[in-house]
Amino acid sequence: MTVRRRTAAPALLLLALAAAGCTSGNETDGAATTPAPRTSGPPTSQHSATLTPPALDPEAGEDIAGQRGETRGNASFSYDAGPRGKALIAAVSCRGTGTVKVSLPVLGTDFPLECSPAEPAVTYNQLVMNAAHKAGTVAVTAPSTVTWALTIGRGNAAEQEPPTMG
Repeated sequence: MTVRRRTAAPALLLLALAAAGCTSGNETDGAATTPAPRTSGPPTSQHSATLTPPALDPEAGEDIAGQRGETRGNASFSYDAGPRGKALIAAVSCRGTGTVKVSLPVLGTDFPLECSPAEPAVTYNQLVMNAAHKAGTVAVTAPSTVTWALTIGRGNAAEQEPPTMG
């Protein structure tokens, strides 16, 4: 497995993973949600702002397969199948004290994200694999001190970068 990271705090982390093999069903459990638009002015503090699933870039050919809005603690949801030849994107945002672990069991992979109580941490993960087009389930393990939101989608594979140390 090749891991690539590029950091630009507090903006985004990019992590691309190359893996092989995947099996999945085609069902969804209806737990996916879309973020609600904000109806009032800006919040008075970072902690009162609603955490929304990270956005994908439709102009770059990225499509949403499933989303889960602001959630505290553990949860899972299904995501839809997509076109062949696209990479799977798992984009997660979290805020609070602790680490979330995002697992994609049908793909045999997971990744952690360390959350911050002040500024939301955001990571975009891209999995380039032969069966990334199949439907699946994502499971998030998080302490009750962490709030998170997640988007699963598909897009064109990013150009490969060498791993960075840091």
